[in-house]
Amino acid sequence: MCGRYVQVSSPQLLAERFHVTETAVEERDADYNVAPSKKVPVVVQRSPDRRVLEEMRWGLVPSWARDPAVGNRLINARAEGLAGKPSYKGPFRRRRCIIPADAFYEWRVVPGQKRKQPVVLRARDGEPLAFAGLWDTWRDPGDPDAPWLVTCVIITTAANETVRPIHDRMPALLEPGDWDRWLDPRVTDPAEVAPLLVPAPPDVLVATEVSTRVNDVRNNGPDLVRPVA
Repeated sequence: MCGRYVQVSSPQLLAERFHVTETAVEERDADYNVAPSKKVPVVVQRSPDRRVLEEMRWGLVPSWARDPAVGNRLINARAEGLAGKPSYKGPFRRRRCIIPADAFYEWRVVPGQKRKQPVVLRARDGEPLAFAGLWDTWRDPGDPDAPWLVTCVIITTAANETVRPIHDRMPALLEPGDWDRWLDPRVTDPAEVAPLLVPAPPDVLVATEVSTRVNDVRNNGPDLVRPVA
């Protein structure tokens, strides 16, 4: 799974990286400890010629949900079951997105100890990663004048050779050549995009052990991604 990640690239850098035509994200503080329920930058294709960088809350609230608290549980979606899950099958057809991340954390079991060792994983080339994601909109069914809540979820797949010694799942990482197909709202057949949700090649990521300070969501700052002995 992916329960914490790093997002420090500026909106301008993300707009250039993901070929965005419109930016609806203001300047953001660098976040070295992104946790569920936070607002995060997301890339969506609003029309064939309009790609937007906007903010969504991490934790998917399906449009039909009665209570937005369900989003607290829907932070990751397994790639293997997207087409059949009520929470995901609609977004999988029409509301796919890219969630940019500069790195993500996983926790490795330490043999013979109760504690787990946090590890940060980032792209070997230093570029922001492209997590495959889904998004949806929700409004309180009891209040037709309530504002819309826009939320997202990170898709996970089986771990590759780099991640497997740490965890058995990892975010589904999209290659640049696949971004257009993944985002295209005209592609509504899950069979056309499901093959993109596979483990990343083994040489894409670099893993580094970091401080247990990342365990506390209140901690933030570049020290969280510094290597520890």
